[in-house]
Amino acid sequence: MSRSRSASGDRMLRVAVIGLGPIGNLHAAFYQADELAALVGVCDRLPERARAAGERLGVPWFTSAAKMLAQLAPEVVSVATGGFEYASDHYEPTLQALEAGCHVLCEKPICNDIEKAAQMVRVARERRRCFGINFNHRFTPAARLARRWVEEGRLGSLLFVNMALWIGRPGDFDSPYFHLKALNPHSVDMIRYYCGEISQVQCFAMKAPGRETLWSTASINLRLANGMVGHLLSSYDIERGHPMERCEVAGVAGRFVLEDMWREVTLYPAGDPVKSVYTNPVFGGYGGFDDTFRERIHCFLAQVAAGVAPEEIDGSGADGLAAQRVIAAGIESLETGQVVTVESG
Repeated sequence: MSRSRSASGDRMLRVAVIGLGPIGNLHAAFYQADELAALVGVCDRLPERARAAGERLGVPWFTSAAKMLAQLAPEVVSVATGGFEYASDHYEPTLQALEAGCHVLCEKPICNDIEKAAQMVRVARERRRCFGINFNHRFTPAARLARRWVEEGRLGSLLFVNMALWIGRPGDFDSPYFHLKALNPHSVDMIRYYCGEISQVQCFAMKAPGRETLWSTASINLRLANGMVGHLLSSYDIERGHPMERCEVAGVAGRFVLEDMWREVTLYPAGDPVKSVYTNPVFGGYGGFDDTFRERIHCFLAQVAAGVAPEEIDGSGADGLAAQRVIAAGIESLETGQVVTVESG
């Protein structure tokens, strides 16, 4: 098998994409533009989508993931399929790619079924393959700076976290829990990224006017393993616009507020009227939400190329599984009216 090299002389990773909706096409375009990747093929079970992407990108196209993996032997595969609750179709192609020896970057949610998600993580661990989830919200300069403030102790002992994420998605969906399962992997991941494991949840939710089945706005109280308390607000009932996301983490020595994952983050030191602000630069910064995909994809490629151990992958399959377990506990709380302990492991 020939090995392509970038302009800098580094070997390029052979990459394929499974699932060619809007997100899969975005993955493919960023792989093709990344100097660490050589896009070698694309796959979708719908022939018209596979053909259109293959012809546009100038690579072979397939309707069978197994056939593509066998013929092209990619080293990295993006799984950007959908399915029930926006995630049921992640399971099979992820396992196929892992068992074919590929490293896998999977769209969130990792899977709508906890047991299947756990199997995906287990197979990746057993095969010693890197398995990442597209938690693109954490892959921005502002989000990383906030993480550094926490690690440097600029906030002191942590006390509480408030997370909010909302977008406008009208209508009902294939599950009453679609909004909770599809939107909140990002929200939960951001909380875990800064504050660690979530141990207990209490969920309240409503069906907004015009919704018959979908729990479309939710308020979730949190207890974290380190003793912190927190809150998560998520909604499909507010039209897209600025802002759409807000993360606040506070400790005894200060707090930060991160807005829209890449636009701005502010550090408020306790007892000090002088605050520190990072604002996305007009020139050279992120131009839009798609740039978060570009950065997340590049970081996964860079970690694979550098030989990073699978358990050290930033935004890993294990992180994706942990997020879904928190969401599952939230759904159980909504159904029972009880405070629910998050499953561990």
